[in-house]
Amino acid sequence: MIVTVIGTVTARPQTREDLRRLLADQVAPARAEPGCINYDFHVDAADPCVFVFYENWKSQADLDAHMQMPHLKPLLSQIDRLLAKPIAIRRLTMISPLA
Repeated sequence: MIVTVIGTVTARPQTREDLRRLLADQVAPARAEPGCINYDFHVDAADPCVFVFYENWKSQADLDAHMQMPHLKPLLSQIDRLLAKPIAIRRLTMISPLA
């Protein structure tokens, strides 16, 4: 069963570039992980401090393994300094066939 995650990350205005760089650095390693179908990084068209990830994983176990990856540590260790509010994570189960 494919697991979809939509994660919204809101930067403090003064840390926007630092956060953008750290988030962008997650894309290539995440895409290379077993079970990653896609891992796409966006910025809100109306608010440059809001970043959104759209991710699809082959299973919950693959997503759980992703959350333990060492490449996330530089980001996770600075969350309090970088974020204006907590990360909003929405988990979905895909019911249509994968495009």
